This record gives sequence, C-alpha cells and structure tokens, in this order.
Amino acid sequence: MSDKLNQIRKQIDALDRRLLKLLSSRARLAQRIGRLKQGPAYRPEREAQVVRGMLAENRGPLPDAAVARLYTEIMSACRALEESLTVAYLGPQGTFSQEAAVKHFGGLAALAPGVTIDEVFRQVETGAAGFGVVPVENSTEGAIGRTLDLLLSTPAKICGEVMLPIRQCLMSRSGKLSHIRKVFSHTQSLAQCQQWLARYLPHAERIAVVSNAEAARLAARERRTAAIGPKTAAGLYGLQLIARNVEDEAKNTTRFLVIAEHDAAPSGRDKTSLVLSARNVPGAVHDLLTPLAANQVSMTRLESRPSRTGLWEYVFYVDIEGHQQDANVARALAELERTASFLKNLGSYPAAVA
Repeated sequence: MSDKLNQIRKQIDALDRRLLKLLSSRARLAQRIGRLKQGPAYRPEREAQVVRGMLAENRGPLPDAAVARLYTEIMSACRALEESLTVAYLGPQGTFSQEAAVKHFGGLAALAPGVTIDEVFRQVETGAAGFGVVPVENSTEGAIGRTLDLLLSTPAKICGEVMLPIRQCLMSRSGKLSHIRKVFSHTQSLAQCQQWLARYLPHAERIAVVSNAEAARLAARERRTAAIGPKTAAGLYGLQLIARNVEDEAKNTTRFLVIAEHDAAPSGRDKTSLVLSARNVPGAVHDLLTPLAANQVSMTRLESRPSRTGLWEYVFYVDIEGHQQDANVARALAELERTASFLKNLGSYPAAVA
C-alpha cells in the first residue's frame, strides 16, 4: 500500500511542477496582452468567457463551482501583475458582500469596505475605487431598495453580477445554544432565518443591526448573545459556530451587482438593466413592454418602485437578456426611447457564470 501511495504522490508532484510552469507561461502571456491593449486589466466580458469555456470543458471530478473559483483566482493573480485593482464593498469585514467581491474578483484584489451602500457608490463615483459590489436582491426577501434608488441617480454603470448562495450560521462566544438570550443580525438575515429561530430560540430577543459583521462584533463583546452571518465572521471575531445553514430556504441566494464608471463589452451571454417610467395614460405599461416582445427580447426581472418625484408615480426596473449592441436589443431600446416618458440604461454586462 505504501509503495502505491508513494507512486501516486510522485505523479501528483510531477503534475504540480507542470501546472506551475503552465501557470507561469499563462501569466507571462497575460502581461504581454496588458502591454499591447493599453487599457484596464480587468475585462469582465473576457473573464466571463474564460470561465464559461472551462466549465464547458469540465468533465469532473471537480464540480463546476470549484473550477470557476480556480480560474477566478488564476485570473486574479495574472491581473495583479498588470495593475492593482481596488474594489469597494458593503463592509465591514465578514459580510456576504465581501464574499461576493472575492468570488467575482478573486483574492488578490484590494478590497475597500464601505459603511453603507451609499459609500460604495461614492467610492466608485469619485475614483477612490475602480469597482464596487452591492447587493440588489435576495431570493427570499426581495429587492434592496437603497441600491435601486442609487442606480437611478448615479452615473455609475453595471458591469457585472454575482449570484451568491447565502449560508447563514449561528455563532457565539460559548458555542452553546442554551446560553443564548439575544440574537444580533442584519434585518434581512433575521427575516431569512425566522422559522429556524422560532423553532430553536423562540424566547431569544432578535436585534437588527447594520451588518452581519457588526452582529458578530457585538456577540463577541456580550455574554449570552449570538450572531447570525457568514461563517467567515466567526473566525474574524473569535466566535464559535453553534449551527450552520440556519436559513429557512435551502436555495437562498443574494444577487450582487458590480458597478464601475463603464459597463462591459458583449460576452456572448449578457444582460442589460434599465429604469423606465410610463406615461400616465391607459395601457401605458403594456405599451412600455411591447417593444421587448416585438423584438423577441426576454425580460428576466420587473420591479416597480416609487419615483420620489411625485405622489403615486413609479419607475420600473427591468432586466433583459442580451447586450445593448445585439441587433434585437438595440431595436427594442430605440423603440423604448420613443415610448417611455423616461429611460435610463444602467449597463450591459455578462450574466453570472456560476
């Protein structure tokens, strides 16, 4: 048995040496491309194409999620040889927004936490950060209103999206469920775990705070308290995990947007996000959406929100499949310009890969 193990380990060592040489060759080619293109190192459409190509080739045993993560980190390392990338996210450390930023940009991007969603937008608008990552909707609790409001008013564009499965954990200093009298967490996280809390901590007080990281910080300071949040927060704040996956919905997912001064070129599988308003006449909303159907453009999301410009006036946030440079999408947008009383194109960007 030991001889066979040694033989296999030698094969692995030889493969590791080959992999390192190949990765170094790839990095050198990436550097050459960086010198030739004379533009930003991060190209969201190109990175999406690379990951999709690798997933199409994947025959296992590594799952697609692992392959996507590996190639994200490879591209992150190669990108770091060209320029330093600063990414703002809704902080502090230990939030799901940080996880989303790392998932999308890899571990070598410089992450800059913002206290609020407004601050993340502001860092991008002022150039303090090249990119920002903000939550926009949760599969259980719906849209993040502040993000939608800022998208309407900001000059920033959407250049990417991240789908992050949300795995909530209960954590405390003692690590014992019976000790808990208070539970701290973000409002949305408390809502996502209300059935679990009702079953296992029915008498514990639930206290909403500004972030899951702040919840972990408070739980680390106070006895007989716990926090709900990502497991990374436990390590950051010296807490013990009491229970994992305490969210009520197993498929609980949050969608994050990547914002920048510009959107992305076509990648082959894209989305375009719009904000529209309709004229105050009968059938106006139907007329607003007709150009999409007429040009065979699929709508993936429709969200209404008060416009804040007048009583009972609304704007509609619409996500469609395709890039604004696609012929059918371009025709639909041209018709919408004539039909809508207001139209803002928030950007075209690669659909989330994995």
